[in-house]
Amino acid sequence: MLFPNQPLVLLAPISAAAGSLAVLAFAPFGWFPLAVLSLALAYGLLAGQSPRRAFWIGWAYGVGLMGFGVLWIRISLNEFGNMAAWLAHLLTFLFVLGMGLYYGLAGWLIGRLSGRSALAGALFVFPGIWVLTEWLRGWLFTGFPWLAVGYSQIDSPLAGVAPVVGVHGLSLAVALSGGLLWLAVMRSGGARAGALAGLALLWLGGLGLGRIEWTQPAGEPLRATVVQANVQQSLKWDPESRIPTLRAYVELTRASFGSDLIVWPETAVPDFLHQVRNAFITPLTEEAREAGAELVIGIPVLNLETGDYYNGLIAIGSGEDLYFKRHLVPFGEFMPFKAWLAPLAEAFEVPMSDFSAGTAERPLLRVGPHLAGASICYEDAFPAEVRQALPDAAYLINVSNDAWFGDSLAPHQHLEIARMRSRESERALVRATNTGISAIMDHSGQLLGTVPAFERGVFTAEIQPRTGATPFAAAGNGPAVLLALGLVAIGAGLARRMPPA
Repeated sequence: MLFPNQPLVLLAPISAAAGSLAVLAFAPFGWFPLAVLSLALAYGLLAGQSPRRAFWIGWAYGVGLMGFGVLWIRISLNEFGNMAAWLAHLLTFLFVLGMGLYYGLAGWLIGRLSGRSALAGALFVFPGIWVLTEWLRGWLFTGFPWLAVGYSQIDSPLAGVAPVVGVHGLSLAVALSGGLLWLAVMRSGGARAGALAGLALLWLGGLGLGRIEWTQPAGEPLRATVVQANVQQSLKWDPESRIPTLRAYVELTRASFGSDLIVWPETAVPDFLHQVRNAFITPLTEEAREAGAELVIGIPVLNLETGDYYNGLIAIGSGEDLYFKRHLVPFGEFMPFKAWLAPLAEAFEVPMSDFSAGTAERPLLRVGPHLAGASICYEDAFPAEVRQALPDAAYLINVSNDAWFGDSLAPHQHLEIARMRSRESERALVRATNTGISAIMDHSGQLLGTVPAFERGVFTAEIQPRTGATPFAAAGNGPAVLLALGLVAIGAGLARRMPPA
């Protein structure tokens, strides 16, 4: 054991530093081996600890991870949500402390189920519990799946695991790598050799899986374009800025005619569909049809009968179809527990912040001859929901307004999440955002190109529609969760039988 008797006042800062270190494994840094090192340090701190001490060590790790990794929440609340700076900082601080509780729970369970058997803990309980608590964080209380450790591996040899068992299975591989690395450092002789061999086999296995293509090309390639008008968030809903905003999108679009598919960002049109249909959408549809292009445009849609309004996508050109966002962002698009949190709602002045959720069973949008898997902003962070478009979707479309995050880590992290959805499904993904980073990626999640943040422009690339399903698309998160549960059960059983080691 590394730290069995050290005071928590010493261990907690070390654990928080290990959590902060993990952020460097994610975009924009991309130093993916640091995720393994971070988790090896985390397990070294947790090994042999009582459940109570392990809780605080785990909680400190989560505070370090979230405190560095999602500090950009303050920007959304203060600079664009018009919340007082002191309140925005306080709520961000409380959010970080709250998210740390998931890691505290992980620490407590690891301490409780591993006993004093470091071997059972490192190889079974630690990776299993880590993934189960990440999975829990991804859906409980509407979910906050940001910074699941698997995302950090999109460019690593382990990325080949993603189409098989998804991002949570990839997290399992990273956590197991951390446990193996810890054993390799702490053991000697045959145990060290075995740990190093296991680590090599795991990473070579990921590399081998990455060479398998689970889906097949379907039809002719498409020429796709993303449009980024770079409209400042402070001007987005300003009535005087609407005409210049629409003019910018139209000019960029006309310059891109010749593409088969042109995608605008989330709520690119800052008016309800019925308000602009005759004067704007109908003429634009005719232009697109004459140019042989399909346009996908982010636009709010009001139901005139019920008064409900939706964050929507409209596809126009050879035909018309609509998709309404189903997974809304708490506080940004709707107010949870509205009766209790009314004072907070008054402090957070966000235009268009009372959306209704779409009710479509599957996130599909008909775009010309193809069905596309559609997601709006935050929806692409939920693999189980994006997966519902498969195998029917020939490619994926994501639109977002990452201007909410300002010049922070968040746009880079969000793009990394989108790339993982592409990798899991083996579908090209066309992603348009208001201020960046807009991008097009191939079916392996590799970037074909981007429009950099805070620049006005377009990017065009050829994408290949595909058919078929990856193992993840067919089975979802179930196998990764069951595997994690199995590891925990095995590890807890071994810990009861094995002497402390």
